[in-house]
Amino acid sequence: MRLSDRLAVQLRALIDEQGLKPGDRLPAERRLAEALGASRPSVREAIRQLASQGLLRSRQGGGTYVQAAESAVDWPDRHLMRPLDELVSDDPEYRYDVLEARYALEGSTAWHAAVRATAQDRQAIMRCFDDMQHFQEQGDPAQAAQADVQFHLAIAQASHNVVLLQMMRGVFELLRATVTENRQRMYQVQHTQDQLTAQHRALMDAILRGDAEAARSAVWQHLEFVHGHVRKFDEDEARLARFSRLPPFTLTS
Repeated sequence: MRLSDRLAVQLRALIDEQGLKPGDRLPAERRLAEALGASRPSVREAIRQLASQGLLRSRQGGGTYVQAAESAVDWPDRHLMRPLDELVSDDPEYRYDVLEARYALEGSTAWHAAVRATAQDRQAIMRCFDDMQHFQEQGDPAQAAQADVQFHLAIAQASHNVVLLQMMRGVFELLRATVTENRQRMYQVQHTQDQLTAQHRALMDAILRGDAEAARSAVWQHLEFVHGHVRKFDEDEARLARFSRLPPFTLTS
C-alpha cells in the first residue's frame, strides 16, 4: 500500500474516532501529522486524496472540513447504502444478510489483523474494547454499541487491506444499526452481556498475540452467538404478535 493510501485510510478512521460530522473542521495539519505519525506533506497528500473523493473540503486559508454526504457527488458509499437501507427497512429479514456478510468480511479482517497489526493498531483495538466495557458498566447500550462498531472497524483497519476496509465501511451504517439493535436487546440479560465481553476479549487477545487462526475462529464464534440470539428474539416477537391478534375470549353462562 502506498503511504498516501495508508494515511488516507488512517485519516478516515481518525475522523470516525473523533466523531467528526459533515461541516466539522479537522484539526490543524501539524496536529494531524503528530496523530498519524507522518510528515505534514504526506498528510497534505492524504487530505487531497480524500478531498478528491468528496469526503473532505479544503478552504483557502480556512482549514479542512468534513464534507456533507449530499455534496459528495462521487462518494461510492452513497450508491451502495441507499438500496441496502431500503431493503432492511422494508424487510427485517435482511438483517441476516448483513450478519452473513460480516462472516465473510470479518473472518478475513481478523485473520489479517493478527498478522499485520502495528503497535498503534493494537492500541486502537484495546481502546475500543475498554470503551465497550466502560459504557456497558455505565448501563449505556447505545454508546456501548457505538464502541462495538468501532472495535470491529479498528480490527478492519489493522488488517491493512484497503479493499476489505472499504467494504466494511460500505456497510457501516447497516452494521451500526444492527449492532445497536442487537446489543440493546441482548443487554437485557446479564449472562449474555458477560458472554459478549468474553467473546470480544478472546478476539482481541488472539489478534494481540498474532494468532490468525484463533482470531478468525473467535470472530466467527461471536457472530454465530449474535445470529442465534437475534433469531430467537425475532421468533419470540413473532409469537407474541400472533398471540396479540387473537380475539378476546369470554365465558358465557
